[in-house]
Amino acid sequence: MAERARTASSAARYGFTDTRADSLLRAAGWWDAAGPVDDAFDVLTALSRAADPDLALLSFDRMREADEDGWAELERTLRQNRTFRGRLVSVLGMSTALADFLVANPGEWRCLVDNRCTVPENFTERLLERLRQDDGAYATGLAAEQALRAAYRGLLLGIAAGDLGHLVEPGLEQPPFREIASQLTVLAEAALTAGLAVAEQEVGAQAAGSLAVIAMGKTGGRELNYVSDVDVIFVGAGDLSVSTRLASTMMRVVGKACFEVDAALRPEGKSGALVRTLEGHTAYYQKWANTWEFQALLKARPVAGDAELGRQYAEMVAPMVWSAADRDNFVTEVQQMRRRVENHVAAELLERELKLGRGGLRDVEFAVQLLQLVHGRVDPDLHSPSTLDALEALGSGGYVGRADAAEMSASYEFLRTVEHRLQLRRMRRTHLFPEATDTAELRVLARGCGISRSRGRTQGEALLAEFRRHAQGIRRLHEKVFYRPLLQSVANVPTEALRLTTKQAASRLAALGYAAPEGALQHIKALTSGVSRRAAIQQALLPVLLDCLADTPDPDGGLLSYRKVSEALQETPWYLRVLRDEGTVVERLAFLLGTSNLVPDLLVRAPEVLQLLGDPARLTGRAPAEVATSLRAAVRRQPGPSAAVAAARSLRRHEMLRIACADLLGLMEVPEVCAALSSVWVAVLQGALSAAYRQRQAELGRTPATVAVIGMGRLGGLELGYGSDADVMFVCAPAEGVSDADAVRFASSVAETVRKMLGTPSADPSLVVDADLRPEGRSGPLVRTLDSYRAYYQRWGEAWEAQALLRARFVAGDEELGRRFLETIDPIRYPDGGLDPAGAREIRRIKARVETERMPRGADPTRNPKLGRGGLADVEWTVQLLQLQHAHEVPALRTTSTLDALTALAEAGLVPAESAESLREAWLLATRVRGAGMLVRGKAVDEVPSSGRDLAAVARVFGYSVDEDPGEFLDTYRRVTRRAHAVVEELFYDN
Repeated sequence: MAERARTASSAARYGFTDTRADSLLRAAGWWDAAGPVDDAFDVLTALSRAADPDLALLSFDRMREADEDGWAELERTLRQNRTFRGRLVSVLGMSTALADFLVANPGEWRCLVDNRCTVPENFTERLLERLRQDDGAYATGLAAEQALRAAYRGLLLGIAAGDLGHLVEPGLEQPPFREIASQLTVLAEAALTAGLAVAEQEVGAQAAGSLAVIAMGKTGGRELNYVSDVDVIFVGAGDLSVSTRLASTMMRVVGKACFEVDAALRPEGKSGALVRTLEGHTAYYQKWANTWEFQALLKARPVAGDAELGRQYAEMVAPMVWSAADRDNFVTEVQQMRRRVENHVAAELLERELKLGRGGLRDVEFAVQLLQLVHGRVDPDLHSPSTLDALEALGSGGYVGRADAAEMSASYEFLRTVEHRLQLRRMRRTHLFPEATDTAELRVLARGCGISRSRGRTQGEALLAEFRRHAQGIRRLHEKVFYRPLLQSVANVPTEALRLTTKQAASRLAALGYAAPEGALQHIKALTSGVSRRAAIQQALLPVLLDCLADTPDPDGGLLSYRKVSEALQETPWYLRVLRDEGTVVERLAFLLGTSNLVPDLLVRAPEVLQLLGDPARLTGRAPAEVATSLRAAVRRQPGPSAAVAAARSLRRHEMLRIACADLLGLMEVPEVCAALSSVWVAVLQGALSAAYRQRQAELGRTPATVAVIGMGRLGGLELGYGSDADVMFVCAPAEGVSDADAVRFASSVAETVRKMLGTPSADPSLVVDADLRPEGRSGPLVRTLDSYRAYYQRWGEAWEAQALLRARFVAGDEELGRRFLETIDPIRYPDGGLDPAGAREIRRIKARVETERMPRGADPTRNPKLGRGGLADVEWTVQLLQLQHAHEVPALRTTSTLDALTALAEAGLVPAESAESLREAWLLATRVRGAGMLVRGKAVDEVPSSGRDLAAVARVFGYSVDEDPGEFLDTYRRVTRRAHAVVEELFYDN
């Protein structure tokens, strides 16, 4: 008993778990009472590395019993020949079906010694040799089927042995997956040729001149499995009854001997004629074929029968395949087909289906084929029936990212390898990954795939984790590529438009609405010239971009801007990748570039915003407070005032571009835009003030005063536009023991530093800090103490100054000082008893003077959004007059926001709800018109364009299409502001 236990323990070290292992090893001559015999260690080590050591050992025992006379030779060769040992042991440890074949056909193992069954060039010859009889004719009937079955299985054995041998003998070369798939395909083609030879013998007719066999599917793509149907189409000539008999006989012979031959992909499927003439195929594809049939024909390739007839068929279908993407709804139909295929898989099997499930092989194949058919119309490099070759070409050509192509290829090869190992087990057609609970099967499969233990996981657990990782990666990439909106856009561009001559291209550009097609051609040539990957990506993008730009107010300007942006960002590694991969970025970028002059200039200096265009949530999702916090933190980290202001400018540029893009795309409402722009300006002021303050402190070695910045005007009301100045007032408070004069001197130097640093000219919209609303205006001191402000307003303050203080809000510096300032001015801007009649008359007089003096000479008052009728000034002066009159008794009116004050006026019954709504509508419209004007023209202009591209662009921003008359927008603007002006006449002037 002790000896048996010792021996069993020793056998277990070699991976054997079967209780019969001891007796089987002894019978083979590799074991004795003391354990392994001296010269059997190599054999035992090889067995221990097999996917299933027990299966391999049992298979050897069966072979020994089946051929006792030949066992000694087999066993000796096994010990002496490492290559042979690796091949045979690996097969016996993986496949029960191939083991059965070796048991049933003693001596077939010898082909693994001399490579007779591992040279693809000899496959056809080997099969025909086995079929040839003594009289030179080929066998027919049952004899032919039996001979072909044995010969085919023997060659399959050689392919499997070459595929698996490195797992048992690590020194053997591991063949690439493509090589194994290619060998299996060559073997299938040889089988078809051999089956056709038998059919010719039985029918008494030659295939030459009468029948061509066209491979489809994986056979056509040279990527066949170990066990798979072989999809074919038959093309006949002459007497079709003879061609049909040849085809059906070949299908019977090969189907019984090797694999099922499936002709269901032929025209009309199983209900259609098995064989059609070339003309019949042509007529069908031209008139009746569905989209999926052209997708299938992508892999069509003649493999047997009449070579010339096959060549003619291939030449006939190729143009149809590579123009299929021109069909209406082509991309949508292919996508729907993939969904239908997936829906046919049982829900409980969806995550285990290697072929049809989520993240399975079909996800890769459908994505690759869709990209091929869309882009292959003008790129012959994509015309490969092989999935892996096509993926490589798509990556090289820039149609998908190199990393994405490499990841998808690796995952595809992994799943195909797993599929091969599953099929080898019993030589059955299966694509179902084992259940997670089937640990024994998972272990064998993992070992057969070369998966080792990792991170405390068993081999089976490691395989399961790898399978899930690859499946998830494939699904992610599939959804990224297969459902990319750009695909539909590219498919919508007619093929002929992608291949136009220069003259034809100019005509098409003119038809699309380009005013200077010759100039547009120069931009296109500059972007696509050369053979670089960058040029290839541009060639794929530009047809879509040109069509998108044609739908903008200024296609020529948009294309020029695109060229400038592309040239400026050509070294930015992600730029073209984002345009190609990220959903609707191309369409949105085209709209922005063809509509706005400001966006392209900002985009060159803040390109990172481009990455946000494909995700509206990221484009609009940052709250103003979050942005301000980030900006202040970045500025604080800078070493000095100059660096701090540079950082503030950079971040402001980013935020302004982000807001502008969201605004133009209709993703932000007017109050959100104003609040976001105001918040950025405030953060810039805070950062600049803090930097200047620290610098002066360092220079003096002390802190003579605290400083607060009070926002006025639109800054105070959080209503800034893209080109707005920052209206402010500076207030200081002396430190203990410091005179007011010294405090003012210190604070003035800080304020001047802030104004100078921010006011330095740059390519961005200006950063002007305007302090003209301070007491005494430009002639007064830049900074005052709190007491000085109090004294001035109490003694000298006028009605218009009280009006200006309605927008006063603390924005930067010492918060406590800012609070005290606001408390100081509250009695002035919210006077007890309200504004007296004299004050009201003074404000009305000033408004009339402002409109007279500041309205540009010759300007149309119905088109000026600031000072015109029903414009911003009308609404704001009206609201502010009512605040001065009633805020003392209506606390809700004590707000710096125009819209909030309007709401409070309506709720308090001071203004009819309809009138308040008219003023609100006009204010929002005028504010957005001013913003749109700045975005369209790239500079601030207070005028609604009366005609031309600028009017069309502003109207486009408001949602009008290029086909609509932009004059309708101008009519709408005038109607809304006219109604608001009537309300102003009633409320402001008491008319």
